Order: sequence, then C-alpha cells, then structure tokens
Amino acid sequence: MLRLVLSRLLAAIPVMGVVAIFVFLLLRLSPGDPAAILAGDTATPEIIAEIRADLGLDRPIPEQFVTWIGQLAQGDLGKSVLSKQPVTMMISQRVEPTMSLALTTLIFAIVVAVPMGILAAWKQGSWFDRGIMALSVAGFSIPVFVLGYIMVYVFSMKLDLFPAQGFASIRDGLPGFLERIALPTVTLSFIYIALFARITRTAMLEVLNEDYIRTAHAKGLKERVVLVKHALRNAAIPIVSVIGIGFALLIGGVVITETVFNIPGIGRLVVDAVLGRDYPIIQGVILVFSGVYVLINLAIDIAYVLLDPRIRY
Repeated sequence: MLRLVLSRLLAAIPVMGVVAIFVFLLLRLSPGDPAAILAGDTATPEIIAEIRADLGLDRPIPEQFVTWIGQLAQGDLGKSVLSKQPVTMMISQRVEPTMSLALTTLIFAIVVAVPMGILAAWKQGSWFDRGIMALSVAGFSIPVFVLGYIMVYVFSMKLDLFPAQGFASIRDGLPGFLERIALPTVTLSFIYIALFARITRTAMLEVLNEDYIRTAHAKGLKERVVLVKHALRNAAIPIVSVIGIGFALLIGGVVITETVFNIPGIGRLVVDAVLGRDYPIIQGVILVFSGVYVLINLAIDIAYVLLDPRIRY
C-alpha cells in the first residue's frame, strides 16, 4: 500500500509540472492586457507601461516563468493584481463554502443514487426502473442554472421554506448551515444523482447475472444480503470510479451554482478574477484544483485495492 501511494505521488510531480507550464503560458499569451484594464480607459500609455513594470509583465516570458516557479516552490502563489492581497489567503477564505457545497452534494447524491441504482437493477424492466432511467435523462438535460432558479422560485419565493441566497458556516450552528446549503445541494446534486444511479444500475446488472449470485440465491440467503454483500461489493469498482471523478468535477464545477445562490466560494472568486484579468488568482486556483484532482485519483486507486485485493497482485 505504501509503495502504491509513493508511486502515485511521484507520478503526480511531472503532471503538476506540465499543468503549471500550460497555465502560465495560456494566461500570458491570451489576448488582453491586465495593466491596461487596471489603468482604465482614460489612462495614458506611460501609466500603462508603469503598471506593467510594477507587475513584472514587461520582462521576457521565460524570466517571468522562472520567477513564478521560484515563488511557487516556496508556497507563494503571488498577490492579486486587483486587491493586492496574497492569493493563498484569498483562496483559503473561499475554501469552506466551496468544499461544504461539494461535500454535501456528493454525500446527498451517493445516499440517494446508489440505493436507486440497486433497486433499478433488481427490478429491471419495472416501472421503477423506467422511472430511474427517465430521471437520468432529465438530470443530464436540465441545465444547473435553470434548475437553480426553479428551486429558488418554488421553495424560496412561493413556499418561503429556505433562504434564496447566501452561506452560513457550520461553525455558527448546524441548523443555519443546513438551511442555507439545502437548495444549492439539491440543485447541484441532481445531475450527479442521475449519473451515479445509472452507473450503479449498469454495474449491478452485470454482476447479478454471475454464477455466484445464483449460488447465493440457491443457498437461501436473503435478497438484501445478496444485493448488498455479494452484488454491490463486486460492482463497487466502477461505482467508486465515477464517484471519484464526480467529486473532482464538483470542486471545479460549482461556479454556476455559487453564482445563482450568491455563495462566496472559489467559483465566484474565479469569475471575478477572469473578468478582471487577475492572473495570479486564476493560476493559483487552477493549480489548487489540479492538486485536488491528483489526491482524488490517489484515493480512488487506494479504494480499488481495498475493494478488490486481487489488484494488489
């Protein structure tokens, strides 16, 4: 197990290096001048040149890259072009809302979708199975922002059950946290419920036709034991893979949901940074997300080994 973890971490080093190069060049070579944006429409060329010199943008790109990598090696993601605050601090201030939304969405989607997928496979061809497939189609078809506005209109404006916007930290009390996070969680989890349920159903159908499932039935085991202990455990690898990928996509895909529900998370930070051409924030967020993806892939590999000991060999 330790060898697996070390090998995956070593393999992640060149990946993160390629990501760093790509992000740096993509932002530097894209159209637009952050110095001109900061200076405003009425600024003279001299003022723009002075701002470029202060930001280090007047130096050759290779020199800028070497300086940036040196700062990155020391854990310094730079300072925001607009607010002049450290990027690390700005990201850390926005982590809690984003991670809270991602974790509650993932937990809610797993708790709802996996049992639905199991039951759909068990009752293949029934009205319940057809309903799950219809839900999957709807989950992939309805845009997140459309569903978000529907949820706000129905549950906030009409029924007045939940707040329409904002975020409350769990440190300030669980009831307030759940009240604020409920609508964004349900909105964002809809597509993941559809995805997880569909994958669970497909994986379970493949396993339920195996000989050892028929043997378990012949031994007189209860249906619940056969489905959970024998079928689900052997179908878990593709399910875990999709859940891991879904969580990775969640971390970077909460931008729309945070915008609809006015949640001050990393997604809103990225939107503001893109509109303001704030290079350091964009670079820092992408690098942080890339690191999270690497850790999630590592966790998936470890889960494979725990679920199927044959992989160790």
